[in-house]
Amino acid sequence: MRSNLLIVLLLMAGPNLWGQTGQVESKNLTFEEALGLSLQNNHMIKQYNHKSLQMEQEMKAAKGLHLPRLSLSATYVYMSDNIELDLTPVRDAITPLYSTLGRYGKFGGVPNPDLKTNVAMPYLPDDISTAVIRGKMLEGLNSVNNADWIQTIQEKKFGMVNAGFVMPIYTGGKINAANKAAKIKFEASEIESIQKSHELSCELVERYFGLILANQAVKVRQTVKDGMQRHLDDAQKLAQQGMIAQVEVLNAKVYYSDADRELKKSERQVEILNEAVLNTVAETGNSKINPVSELFYFDKIEELDFFKKKALENSPLLGQVNKKKELAQQGVKVEQSAYLPTVAATGTYDLVNKDLSPYLPDYMVGVGLQWSLFDGNARSRKVKAAKFQEMQADDFYAKAESDIHSAITKYYQELHMYLEQINELDAAMDFTAEYSRAREKAFTEGMATATQVSDANLAVAKAKIERLQAIYAWDVSLSKLLYYSGLSDHYAAYMGRPEAKQGRY
Repeated sequence: MRSNLLIVLLLMAGPNLWGQTGQVESKNLTFEEALGLSLQNNHMIKQYNHKSLQMEQEMKAAKGLHLPRLSLSATYVYMSDNIELDLTPVRDAITPLYSTLGRYGKFGGVPNPDLKTNVAMPYLPDDISTAVIRGKMLEGLNSVNNADWIQTIQEKKFGMVNAGFVMPIYTGGKINAANKAAKIKFEASEIESIQKSHELSCELVERYFGLILANQAVKVRQTVKDGMQRHLDDAQKLAQQGMIAQVEVLNAKVYYSDADRELKKSERQVEILNEAVLNTVAETGNSKINPVSELFYFDKIEELDFFKKKALENSPLLGQVNKKKELAQQGVKVEQSAYLPTVAATGTYDLVNKDLSPYLPDYMVGVGLQWSLFDGNARSRKVKAAKFQEMQADDFYAKAESDIHSAITKYYQELHMYLEQINELDAAMDFTAEYSRAREKAFTEGMATATQVSDANLAVAKAKIERLQAIYAWDVSLSKLLYYSGLSDHYAAYMGRPEAKQGRY
């Protein structure tokens, strides 16, 4: 009984449990809030922010080229033999001299070492002087013969720990050019991050306002379906009364089926764009975005030259190309510096050693110069190549500037084109609405066919949707215009202008 009761309770609670698990969280988001989430969470923005941080660290690393490089090295050496100095030729050269003088030499004038007699006799007699000098010479000969005339300069096994430094004094401009290049790369990465945020803003405009358009389209399609349902009901009643043929009922059913299919298609489009917005704002989970902002447009915008001027001042696209020009200029300087010498101070200090030769000094300090005088004309070729690269950057900048001006002109003209469509569709909506009312009335009086009524209703829906699409296209063109002008971060300000007109169903 208890098990059966448990099963019944689970079955009763099942729908509630499933509803909680599959519950979709609804989020109301303005465009500004969605943009803030995108800039904060989007992985592409994070990627380029990290790249900017990387370039910043490389710029700081380049500054270290001005400072001395200190190093610590440890070495242990094992050689096949000791390093020895053989002085036996010196011994062989002086031995005959000592031997000859010690036996046959005649000497005189040796000072008297006796303090008592050296006043009366300051010098020893010649025979005594000879005996003294010969004795000293024989002692010297004995020392020469007993001495080790093969000296070990360095043991075959030894180790040492040295501290060293290298301090650049003059590099011909290489270090300065490297620092400037690193700074330019960092600045370029920051500009690239700004560009990616502007690209993300354009993407969000397309998806966020696309979702608004899709939601509005669902409302229009739902109205069309409801109208087709009412028309079908009226047709069935009139057919039962014999006022219209049965074929008119079939025709009404066909139009009702088409309206139902278009509604479902629009609802699917909402789901697709909802997922696209979630992807842009990097939102995870099962959420439904409810756009709070509205489609908008206004009748007047700044002159074309205003946006072209702003592009020259603010466009991150031109900014990146300009940094490429500056980088190419530094490349020329780097290649030209190869013609100049490099001067550096160096030094080493013996911190500790084992069995190292005592003849080696404890420290050494010096200044070195390296100057390549001829390298097979490689330097001149590299300088020319760097100058050609600089010319490429100049041409690339000119082309980018021309392309941006063309894009600005294109989207500026599109804004006016869509504005003209909006104004024309406003008038068309009035005509189609009046036409639809007339056809409905004529149908109830038997003066119009079901096809004519359905076509009139569809014309109303078509005009409404086309108007919404034109406003959406206006919003997207504005985002593109601001993107190429370097003003994407002003999009929300344009939305908030007092002359902005809301576009809704």
